[in-house]
Amino acid sequence: MLLLLFFFFLPQSAVFFLRCLVCVASPLFSASITGFEDRRAVFVVEDVLRSEGDTGCEAKVLKCVLNHMRGRKGAEKTKTSLSKWLVMRMKMDGLDASVCHTSWATSLGCPAGEYEYIEVIIEDDQNCGKPTRLIVDIDFRSQFEVARPTQNYKELTDSVPVILVGTENKLCKIISLLCSAAKQCLREKGLHVPPWRTASYMQAKWLSVSRKEPSHDVIGYDDHEHADADIIGNWVPPSLKPKKRDLDGGGSGLSSQLSNMSVNCC
Repeated sequence: MLLLLFFFFLPQSAVFFLRCLVCVASPLFSASITGFEDRRAVFVVEDVLRSEGDTGCEAKVLKCVLNHMRGRKGAEKTKTSLSKWLVMRMKMDGLDASVCHTSWATSLGCPAGEYEYIEVIIEDDQNCGKPTRLIVDIDFRSQFEVARPTQNYKELTDSVPVILVGTENKLCKIISLLCSAAKQCLREKGLHVPPWRTASYMQAKWLSVSRKEPSHDVIGYDDHEHADADIIGNWVPPSLKPKKRDLDGGGSGLSSQLSNMSVNCC
């Protein structure tokens, strides 16, 4: 009541000034809150990547993957061939790695799809000796990139590593944060949020129930080269039998065959 009386006795110029101040301050205040929330999302993602499930086995696998990816010759043209090559190298380092393929049917709000990543099963002393499942994705960041990102969303995706090594728990938290930010980014751009940008679709890529059993018999390029070399090295030319000369000693084999042929004309 007192506030209404205060505005009633104020001069019209002062009231107009206060109204303008409120109109100007509201978008700025809203934008500052939005920017703060976006920066907070970056900090949360970085904190999850740094601390959530950060064990010695994760660091070991990540170091192995980065060493091989830096030293590769770049002959692999596709993600599938590169994954198989990397799995072969990881097995040579004593890791239980395999290529996994996931596929899922269409469900409510989630279209059908398929995906591929690397799975590593490792014995973790910090987990009472129980095997720990680690997910390795060599193209993780690109799964969350959009065509026209806002500056805040671009900063968020830039904080995500290109190669991810982590547990399912870590992956779920990152997916939830990034999908929520992508939804906000698309709406700010006035775009519709497609179903393949939802958290359920993204989780199906790595955590699908219909995940096939990984194949442990992955043959790399070097194995094929060694196999080809062994085949060539062990190849022995067939023995040639000497031709028997005609007893007549005169003509060749072809002339003798022609002489023995009879031509019947009608």
